[in-house]
Amino acid sequence: MLFVGIWSIFRSIFFDTVIEGRFTMTTNKKVLEFVRESELLCKPDRVVWIDGSDEQLNALRAEAESTGEMVRLNEEKLPGCYLHRTAVNDVARVEHRTFICSRNEEDAGPTNNWWDPKEAYAKLSELYDGAMKGRTMYVIPYSMGPIGSPFSKVGIELTDSIYVVLNMDIMTRMGSAALDQLGDSNDFVRGLHSKAQLDDEKRYICHFPEDNAIWSINSGYGGNVLLGKKCFALRIASYQGKNEGWMAEHMLILGIENPQGEIKYISAAFPSACGKTNLAMLIPPEVFAKKGYKVWCVGDDIAWIRIGEDGRLWAINPENGFFGVAPGTNVKSNPNALSSTQQGTIFTNVVHNLEDNTVWWEGLDKNPPKNALNWKGEVWDCTAGEKGAHPNSRFTAPAKNCPCVSAEFNNPKGVPLSAIVFGGRRAKTAPLVYQSFDWNHGVFVGSIMASETTAAATGAVGVVRRDPMAMLPFCGYHMGDYFKHWIEIGKKLGDKAPKIFNVNWFRTDDEGHFIWPGFGDNLRVLLWILARCEGTADAVETAIGYEPKAEDINLEGLDLDIEILRELLNVDKALWAEEAEGITEFYGKFGDRLPAELKEELEALKKRLAE
Repeated sequence: MLFVGIWSIFRSIFFDTVIEGRFTMTTNKKVLEFVRESELLCKPDRVVWIDGSDEQLNALRAEAESTGEMVRLNEEKLPGCYLHRTAVNDVARVEHRTFICSRNEEDAGPTNNWWDPKEAYAKLSELYDGAMKGRTMYVIPYSMGPIGSPFSKVGIELTDSIYVVLNMDIMTRMGSAALDQLGDSNDFVRGLHSKAQLDDEKRYICHFPEDNAIWSINSGYGGNVLLGKKCFALRIASYQGKNEGWMAEHMLILGIENPQGEIKYISAAFPSACGKTNLAMLIPPEVFAKKGYKVWCVGDDIAWIRIGEDGRLWAINPENGFFGVAPGTNVKSNPNALSSTQQGTIFTNVVHNLEDNTVWWEGLDKNPPKNALNWKGEVWDCTAGEKGAHPNSRFTAPAKNCPCVSAEFNNPKGVPLSAIVFGGRRAKTAPLVYQSFDWNHGVFVGSIMASETTAAATGAVGVVRRDPMAMLPFCGYHMGDYFKHWIEIGKKLGDKAPKIFNVNWFRTDDEGHFIWPGFGDNLRVLLWILARCEGTADAVETAIGYEPKAEDINLEGLDLDIEILRELLNVDKALWAEEAEGITEFYGKFGDRLPAELKEELEALKKRLAE
């Protein structure tokens, strides 16, 4: 009995080192409980805690290479880079199998798929039962946001995929430091992932907001299994932000440095295919670069935003890398993104160039390799007409590789926001740029964000798809409550709120050609936005908001007639009257949870259009 008592004391003292003969990295009882319960359910052959050390990660890379899970690429041309292929039935996020499992169905709202959490846990537990037999369960502690930042949050992801471990190393601050930050707190997101059988009929990505939990099974694709990304950093974090008084947004963050060395920061939200990553890594036109203008990337996808001690909004990028779409990325479209992929990057579902053991994808250049394997690992003939890389093929690249990464990237305080920008893809309706009348009107502008489909996408041109704040697939709770949260944040900010704008780079002429050149020339619009924030630029009041005078957009070095610019700024009241009806229909989805302030903004818009 004495021996048993001494052994019990010994175990409690050294609980952080060995538990039942197994090494751990923490004494946090809630973390250990989560790991133990998941182990009993999934029944892995062994459990490995990820400390983030180079020694451990290199061993995992070697193991993945030995099994064929990953292919090591040319060490001279792409040092530290690897190629990975997913299953052919597992190549993208699966929105129809993504669920918000809130306890009350109403809290998920009309824009999410809801699943009763009791039913979800029961069904998923059956799928997880023994799913890791013959495999290793990796325990990944990670921080979303810089270690030590008051913005940051910790997650624990359990997975049976080395690919997930190595991607999470790039995308997050992973390892022992995250556990040190967590300490004994219970404030961590519990993520459980298993590839299981990669059965697409049993694939589920489920979020339990009230439980701080994410369960993902039968997928190996990044967007479904890198649980720190959209699952945590947006769906769960948006719910956390609502309860804790901050914001998790699908936004890029960039800094614009003027010739005097002053830097102002903008966050911006765009639906897919609207140039978000290109804007985040914008290269100024030569005429501006020669004057000393520079653009710095803080983040390309997600922003966590809080009210700072000075009463202003401050933002961090919670991620530590880029998970970008490969096709179309090239020296011309986004040289900074391409440069980011040249070292320590994992490429997924691209072409394997066997001639020099490198990678290729459509849109990289006009020289497809002759001796290559396509994204499925099949011998590929570039002349046969079939694409070699999957359209959603990806690169996971360290942010530190980016030539324009901001010096404030790891600043635990974040960066102060001068402006918030919304945008969409509209052929005729939205002008090049306009400013909201005030914060509530800005929330209205964000809530009505939309893009129009193309024939290539749907077979129908001009179908308007609403995507409020670009958060439609990523809001972890009722979107009417999400709008209300924005309005409440505005009340707290008062006159220190950043100004809100809307841009549209995609106005077309009657032949369907884009009128505005876009890319680096978008800086010309951003400079007017910052001038408005600083009170140094004039504006014209229209029915939809404040617009620049055409002569206040700097066209120096750009072959664009000022009359064409005036057309880009034109507000067609007839089109906006149709838009108002579409907004009315869209708002109807949210019932009595639509904030009264937004109803008032819609009625005010209709009144101005009628005048």
